[in-house]
Amino acid sequence: MTKEEHHLMAPAISRTARTSALVGAVAALGLALSACSIAGGAAAPSGSAGTPGGTVTLVTHDSFALSDGLLDDFTERTGYRVEVVQPGDAGTLVNQLVLTKDAPLGDVVFGVDNTFASRAVDEGVVQPYTSAAPAAQDAATYAADGGGALTAVDYGDVCINVDHAWFTEHDVPEPATLDDLTDPRYRDLLVVPSPVTSSPGFAFLLATVGAKGDAWPQYWEALKANGLKVAEGWSDAYSTDFSGGGGGGPRPIVLSYASSPPFTVPEGGDEPTTGALLDTCFRQVEYAGVLAGASNVPGAQALVDFLLSDEVQADIPGSMYMYPVSSAVTLPQEWADWAPLAPQPFEVPAAQITEHREEWLAQWSQTVVG
Repeated sequence: MTKEEHHLMAPAISRTARTSALVGAVAALGLALSACSIAGGAAAPSGSAGTPGGTVTLVTHDSFALSDGLLDDFTERTGYRVEVVQPGDAGTLVNQLVLTKDAPLGDVVFGVDNTFASRAVDEGVVQPYTSAAPAAQDAATYAADGGGALTAVDYGDVCINVDHAWFTEHDVPEPATLDDLTDPRYRDLLVVPSPVTSSPGFAFLLATVGAKGDAWPQYWEALKANGLKVAEGWSDAYSTDFSGGGGGGPRPIVLSYASSPPFTVPEGGDEPTTGALLDTCFRQVEYAGVLAGASNVPGAQALVDFLLSDEVQADIPGSMYMYPVSSAVTLPQEWADWAPLAPQPFEVPAAQITEHREEWLAQWSQTVVG
């Protein structure tokens, strides 16, 4: 997913028995669904069954992760061996795809999110492909502009998170909205990753654009005046500066994900020690696509289908901390209880992101960094 280093959540946060149970439940669900898919004949990617040998190269961000054995299953069923290339985070990924589009790094891409999707399409780095996998109809709900060149695989909300224990201990009410974060009661308590170097950081910048319109720079000026700290990336903000992230940092308010709280349930506990503020969120959608100029187009199409298969979709919550697009997957109870999606996340049209991305980043740097 485009979440910068979100796959580091597991080692960054103190792991618990409940977390292990969560991952185990997801894995078990994936195995069960895999068995059902194979039995029903739906698991074989369309147009690829029985293809002998060959390599398909997946270009993805450095947060990509699937449970052990899933890619081996793909190879066994299709004949394609997967080689993974990871040039960096989500922003770096798209930049590299654009720079190398005349000599592509691979055959298929995963991890282009909705903040960069229009650039990938406009630059012609992906070619149209319509999957026939069972979850393709669900994926169409999150379709990006561009004639079907990108297929949605997962989604999630970037939101402000708070450390419940800190606010209880200090007898301070928790913030709830973006405007609350500028209140003097929360001076020196907020840390966010930079939108220049972090994809969730850029998602939060977009949340403020969606919420404040042309007045978003003034909002950031107010955050800065209230003691905002800007970290280089998500892992620095969450694991080092955030008091609830396992590193004992001094700040109890951080930018993270709506899916973060289930991973902070203490051993023997019944509830997470953190929570997401659902009135502060921006929704990210991650896409896969066949690269223009791919040397193995059938293999690339088969891998896109595989990412929409029941077993991969069921694996996504536990391996990449995102919501699967497939409506056939039953989420772990911990997600239903503690990782709800925002009912009304802030939105910015893709065309506006494409038109103003560099302008907004430059203006943010001038406003916050100086």
